[in-house]
Order: sequence, then C-alpha cells, then structure tokens
Amino acid sequence: MALVGKKAPKFTVGAVINGEEIVDDFSLEQYVGKKNVIFFFYPKDFTFVCPTEIHAFQEKVAEFAKRDTVVVGCSTDSEETHLAWLNTPKDNAGIQGVTFPIVADNSKVISMNFGVLGGEYSFDNETRTWSFAGAPIAYRGTFLIDKEGIVRHESINDFPLGRNIDEYIRLIDAQLHVEKYGEVCPANWEEGETAMVATSKGVVEYFSAN
Repeated sequence: MALVGKKAPKFTVGAVINGEEIVDDFSLEQYVGKKNVIFFFYPKDFTFVCPTEIHAFQEKVAEFAKRDTVVVGCSTDSEETHLAWLNTPKDNAGIQGVTFPIVADNSKVISMNFGVLGGEYSFDNETRTWSFAGAPIAYRGTFLIDKEGIVRHESINDFPLGRNIDEYIRLIDAQLHVEKYGEVCPANWEEGETAMVATSKGVVEYFSAN
C-alpha cells in the first residue's frame, strides 16, 4: 500500500549517528516541524552497490542541507555491523566518512511498515510455525518526508538497480516550490524553470515565480 500523502510510520530503534556513535533511541520524529527527510533503505552492509549509493548520498549532504533536508539510511543489519562498516575505508569497500544517521532495522518491522521488505512471513496453522519466503532484507526504497511528517514521494528499486541521487534533490526542489508558490511542477521540471497553475476555468497557465 502506498504511503504517499500519509504520515510516515513511526519507530524508535538503534542507529549509528555521525559515523561513530551508537544510540538506542533514534526516531524520525525528531525532525517533525524542523526538517524534511530523505529516508532510504538499502539491502545489506558490506556489499557492492550499496556503498556506491551511500557515498553518493554523502556527497550531496550539503546540497540537501541547503534545502532544509536531512538524509537518513536504513538496512536490516545491526547497529554494530553499521559501525564496523563505517570504520572500513572506502578503498576497502567501506563507508568511512559517512556522517548521516544509519538506522538498524534488526526486527525488519520498519522495512515491513514502509513496504520495502524483500519477502514476507507466513504462519502455518497446522504446524504452528512461521516461515519466510523471499529475501529478508530491504529493497532500495526511498521516501521524501516533509516537515509535517507526511510522505510526499516514494520509490522502490529492486536489489540490482542503483538510484540517481540527483533526482531526489530535484524532487525536494519541486516540493519546496509547491509549498512556497502553490504551483504544480510539470515533467522534468527543475528549479528556476516555468511551473504551472490550474485556473478556475480548468485552463492551465504556465508561468515562472522567479
């Protein structure tokens, strides 16, 4: 079920912050009323595509910050595994130097609530046992959450498909433009380009707020 237009699911779990400190009470609620959030899931620590995405997000942290937006990562690995990976040099396939929070979804509940877990649990009433079909890790899900805690965008990539980080900056620009001017943003819109507004007669007018 799509989360767009709804409150982002709440959680309070362990995470690594600032690339070096484990906390046990991390929550996205701390940003409500203060910051927009790019919350992204990746499959596993110590893999191949994942560090390329994580470093790509890190390279754009300042750009996100200019837009009043924080970046938060998440996988089903433990906070201890996150910390070990954060202490592994980049040239050794690590993510040393990454400063944004990385959440530990040990229980897989966060991944399930956001609809990105790569499989599902089922219960056999006859044997009274649980089983899991699929991959017990997260797809590459990405969520843009506004300052009110509402999900404004979501996308989910299969495991082999890496993300384009610049697209999330474009989406934040579009969301901020909509909030500021009340206009809507057409296909391929970028900051500074012409936006749109629908008139009372159903006619679409194009104009730039700049």
